[in-house]
Amino acid sequence: MDGERKGFSINAGIALAIGLVLSSVIFGWFYSTAKRGDEAITVTGSAKRRISSDLVVWNAGIATQAPQLTEAYRSLSDSIPKLKQYLIGKGIPEAQMTVSSITTTPIKRADSNGNETSEVTGYSLSQQIEVRSNDVQKIAQIAREATELINQGILIESKPPQYYYTKIGDLKIEMLGEAAKDAKERADRIASSTGNSIGSVKSAKMGVLQITAADSTEVSDYGTYDTSTIEKDMTAVVNVSFAVR
Repeated sequence: MDGERKGFSINAGIALAIGLVLSSVIFGWFYSTAKRGDEAITVTGSAKRRISSDLVVWNAGIATQAPQLTEAYRSLSDSIPKLKQYLIGKGIPEAQMTVSSITTTPIKRADSNGNETSEVTGYSLSQQIEVRSNDVQKIAQIAREATELINQGILIESKPPQYYYTKIGDLKIEMLGEAAKDAKERADRIASSTGNSIGSVKSAKMGVLQITAADSTEVSDYGTYDTSTIEKDMTAVVNVSFAVR
């Protein structure tokens, strides 16, 4: 038994020695390779800007119901011009309005169980006026006040305005440059903390663009574009790998 233990100890020692030699060889190969410039540091840089929407799209419409199609159409034909005149009176040029086609939906009777039957009991007609304007604040205010038409017997359906920024393309290029600069500054600080410095860019990848409501923390892997608010935050991100010297 003592001989077996001794043989086992010798074999284990030989295996450990071989392992140490191999580790030294591998480490030496990695070190020499790294010294040839294969070491890199990857950092994420970002840039954020507060932007104000310069385009608003607002839809306001009229919906009517009547037992007869002609009656529903007559009611709609009376209301749409009144809505249009109301908007013109508020200072919206007619050129900024687009009137949609009429949508017609038959209203069918339901049976005692609430299931829809084939019997038509009336018609529902609707029509929209879309407003596209660069006067964002004015349209936002008119959209809030438009429900006063209800007092005139006009059942307006006002949808929330959608706010856009039309110069994203130009600003995006500028912000990506700022994000890359931020990435370089971060890489410089990290490298200098270990006594190194950064060299040339080895690779760079642009992240998704995030356009969120002001001060929002919402983000998406696919990017997000908030249209519910006038004031927004635009964030650009880049991932950059630098050589380490």
